[in-house]
Amino acid sequence: MRSDVARLRCGKTIPLLGMGTYCPKKDRESTIPAVHQAIKIGYRHFDTAKIYGSEEALGNALGQAISYGTVQREDIFVTSKLWSSDHNDPISALTQTLKTMGLEYLDSYLVHWPIKLKPGVSEPIPKEEEFEKDLGIEETWQGMERCLEMGLCKSIGVSNFSSKKIYDLLEFSSVSPSVNQVEMHPLWRQSKLREVCEENKIHVSGYSPLGAPGNCWGSTAVIEHPIIKSIALKHNATPAQVALRWGMSKGASVIVKSFNGARMRENKRALDIKLDDQDLLLIDQLEEWKLMRGDFLVNQTTSPYKSIEQLWDNEI
Repeated sequence: MRSDVARLRCGKTIPLLGMGTYCPKKDRESTIPAVHQAIKIGYRHFDTAKIYGSEEALGNALGQAISYGTVQREDIFVTSKLWSSDHNDPISALTQTLKTMGLEYLDSYLVHWPIKLKPGVSEPIPKEEEFEKDLGIEETWQGMERCLEMGLCKSIGVSNFSSKKIYDLLEFSSVSPSVNQVEMHPLWRQSKLREVCEENKIHVSGYSPLGAPGNCWGSTAVIEHPIIKSIALKHNATPAQVALRWGMSKGASVIVKSFNGARMRENKRALDIKLDDQDLLLIDQLEEWKLMRGDFLVNQTTSPYKSIEQLWDNEI
């Protein structure tokens, strides 16, 4: 098997380097040319979600590239995610996503968060009255399994699930998740979760592999860390390349968002770097710091999660 892909439990391969497409509303018109550029550079894994607002633009760009003959549909891996207000009907939600994107199927469809919101909630940060007290994950997962049976997607998975939530899901699922997409970078290494996922043949996909330096909740701490910089200097690489290679060296795919052509090329060259045991040991000794804490899903009245610790089952 090629070294730039991993094999999912369903048999499909997933490219280790993925392009994220989340961006603020004001930047969404730049998504289509950025995706075209990414395809020309060699990206074959694209990540979106209903709540990102980028499904339509990504679908348009992919459709154009396929019609031009630049790439074949079977060579592209596309992920989108079930938003929390659609947990009552994953089939309808995925059908709408496919219509929006102009695709016949997704390669991977993920439950975005382990939280259920009232139908119709379309903002990423819910109001207090918009939570459902019952998580209903078992019913939601049954809907996800039905999506798979209907051929609407090639694999199903989850996002932002702790080890405990993975174990809970495995207790009642007929089809185990193929993927768990979580925050993962050298300053939040997910050692326990990666071990649990590996034991259960669940591929880990890491979002914010550079620490999301361009986002309001992100940080430059990863790419500016002195240890990461020193490893980069040693390998004649950039700190971003070291951070991405670290994630891939752990068997994870990494979802990195940049619409800048030079940075996209730089990030792709992470595939050519090889970190040695000393590099990995140094990174394993770094102090950990979670960036996407999910505070917006916690409250004392309507959310099933009354604390951050409860949301992550103390894995924070």
